Amino acid sequence: MAGMSPSQICRAAVAAALVGVVAGCASSGTSGGTTGSASSSTPAASARSTTSASSSSPGALSADATSAATGDIPDNQVFLTFASRAGGYAIKYPEGWTQSGTALNQTFRDKNNLVHVVITHGASPTPATVSAQLHSLGRVRQSLRFSSPIIVTLASGHAVRARYRTQSAPNQVTGKRVTLVVDRYELGSHGRVAVIDLGTPRGVDNVDAYRMMINSFRWR
Repeated sequence: MAGMSPSQICRAAVAAALVGVVAGCASSGTSGGTTGSASSSTPAASARSTTSASSSSPGALSADATSAATGDIPDNQVFLTFASRAGGYAIKYPEGWTQSGTALNQTFRDKNNLVHVVITHGASPTPATVSAQLHSLGRVRQSLRFSSPIIVTLASGHAVRARYRTQSAPNQVTGKRVTLVVDRYELGSHGRVAVIDLGTPRGVDNVDAYRMMINSFRWR
């Protein structure tokens, strides 16, 4: 600043200070905008993920080729009642079968005899919606084959029923696959939907036991 008067030096210093303040404000505004944008987009992304997960139908049951297929459920089989307060339902299942999962996603199993109950929220199912779900599952699992869904009457009311078949992965030793025959029932009540899959290996007769189980289903 050689050759400048004291007043000129003072004016130059003030101007430099103002430039620094403006630059600082601009930088702060850009940073705040970026942070705000990221923060506001996170809930939206989370909501899309939640909606997608909650609207998807339960996957198709599949047998385990390394597990021996069980025989028929005996006529003198004792049944117990599973009641889910969170799911708002109750259903009978064979004594001695293992239970796994959660209150809203429960599986009862005896080797390759499987019963799977999933509770979601949504509109009451129709043959068209169930058919669309199974078509979607079929695109993921090529071995799935299913019949046209129909409306049936259960002890708890009307339901949509469809039958599908899936094949297990091959046994690593024998190369054999197990074909699982599954009856899927979907029931709706006051915004809740129950999807119940009752699966048994092909050639095993659990018709009477499974009929009793599905008719034991009750909303609570």
